[in-house]
Amino acid sequence: MLANISTSTVNTKELYFGWLDTTIFVLMLASSTMIGIYFGIWGKREDTPKEYLHGGKKMSTVPVAVSLVASFISGIMVMGAPTEIYLYGINYLLICFSIPLVGAATYYIYLPVFYDLQLTSTYEYLQLRFNRSVRVMASILCTISLLLYIPIVVYVPALAFSQVSGMNVHFITPALSVLCIFYTMIGGIKAVVWTDFLQGVLMLVSGIGVIILGVVKNGGFGTVWERNLEGGRLNVDFNPSPFSRLTFWSTIFGNAFYWTGVMAINQAMVQKFLSLPSFNKARTSLILFVIFLIMITFVSCLSGIVIYATYYDCDPVKSKTVSRPDQVLPYFAMDVARSVPGLPGLFVAGIFSASLSTMSSCLNALGATLFDDFVRPCLKNKISDKMANNIIKCVIIGVGAVCVLIVFIVDKLGSVLQLNLSMAGVTNGALVGLFSLGMFIPRANSKGALVGSISSIVLMGWIVFGTQNAMANGDIKQPLLPFRTDGCDVNVTYSDNVEFQESNEEVFILYKLSFLYYSLIGIVIVLVIGTIVSYFTEQPEEKQMDPILFTPIIRKFMERRQDYECTESAEKEFLNYKPEEFSTCH
Repeated sequence: MLANISTSTVNTKELYFGWLDTTIFVLMLASSTMIGIYFGIWGKREDTPKEYLHGGKKMSTVPVAVSLVASFISGIMVMGAPTEIYLYGINYLLICFSIPLVGAATYYIYLPVFYDLQLTSTYEYLQLRFNRSVRVMASILCTISLLLYIPIVVYVPALAFSQVSGMNVHFITPALSVLCIFYTMIGGIKAVVWTDFLQGVLMLVSGIGVIILGVVKNGGFGTVWERNLEGGRLNVDFNPSPFSRLTFWSTIFGNAFYWTGVMAINQAMVQKFLSLPSFNKARTSLILFVIFLIMITFVSCLSGIVIYATYYDCDPVKSKTVSRPDQVLPYFAMDVARSVPGLPGLFVAGIFSASLSTMSSCLNALGATLFDDFVRPCLKNKISDKMANNIIKCVIIGVGAVCVLIVFIVDKLGSVLQLNLSMAGVTNGALVGLFSLGMFIPRANSKGALVGSISSIVLMGWIVFGTQNAMANGDIKQPLLPFRTDGCDVNVTYSDNVEFQESNEEVFILYKLSFLYYSLIGIVIVLVIGTIVSYFTEQPEEKQMDPILFTPIIRKFMERRQDYECTESAEKEFLNYKPEEFSTCH
């Protein structure tokens, strides 16, 4: 760390909700609940899984696009991105340049396949392309990944609310989870989309409002820029080394592969694209989603720059005003927005909105995945649509309960942003690799898919958990940018002797790898090993080579090859014509 600090007397500012803040916050929660009740009782046309999971394919383009953003930008991003920039500088803002790359990959490669197939579970694709074993393995990976992800999503807004209410985090999380489980369970995808729409707008408006107040408080954006420049927050790291924590290259390209897993093959995202009535509308929604995502990501990162300018000479963490860096954002919102009645409540409601929308989408997606991949195959007799819906609702309740239990250990861990990206690196790379192997490599078979994905999980699990263990033991340090406390209105003793802590040079080299490259490495492992194993084993069955199972680029290649083979076959038949033989090519 940067320096040793001993605090003799600390007079922190207690910033809590007023009655108007509380009213606005409660109204947001009540609105989400009422939307769920409306679509659960009056807003559905028929009681079928298609209506419950895909909205009867009658959803509108703009609400779905906003819903996609609200689900994508969780509370982890809303609170994690500003904290990241506050602690480490502007490098993370460069993810705005990776978003169009991921959008283009989804637009041209993955979405056409999923929309043509119209599957309830995206993992059904893997059964069509490979076999049921691959599908089950991927579904298990997805379930584990989301069970680890949802608790972090729930914990983040609870952390914010505890900062402004004084309530214990472990009291807030069950209440938040029960509310989200209720409206997701009762309203289905329609409730998820429309609550996401409401919460997405609230998230953007409240974020912009607080940033404007922060800029004004600092005396203009020129001052904000100057203070960040002096504090080293605007320095972009162009170091090509994959062992630097965050650089220009890892943030744009490494993060693009991680977000491909979240955007292109994620059940929660694909499910919303499939709720639209046509492929053109799905693509339009994707374009709007990319634009909105860049906007809200930029706003989220910009708030980190404004926060540093506000506390450039008095770090709230070192002055003990807040207990941990992840609480700096809600503290900043309460500090700068308290002059505007209701705005602090609106901002914290925006943080809650980000997490509620993500949690509801993940719960709905898990309901679809677990029912279609595990429950339905176990049912000997065909069940009614109403019974199917009831089972999906029970699955959502069960998953929600498990997530509530897991959330109690989240606060024992480190930075929420790095924790999320690191844990996702184990499963995300394997899943993207599996789908990419199926869509790009016609020769790939089920054995190659299984061996490749298992190899990816084992290797990435070793790297990720080895890295986390090394960090816990103090062998790997993540040096922060410098902070000041000379402007604090408190009695703080600050050591002039700066103590730089360096990582242990004997740490295994792969443990030093940037966490933004985890997904990329996982994908490469699946593609390389999966392809090699496939070429040394049997060819896929004919039904597994249906062109609809491949991305459009590969489809064209396969069609040209098929046309060439048919032409060549016809020429041979013509030269060696016998009346009793005929061509099977038409």
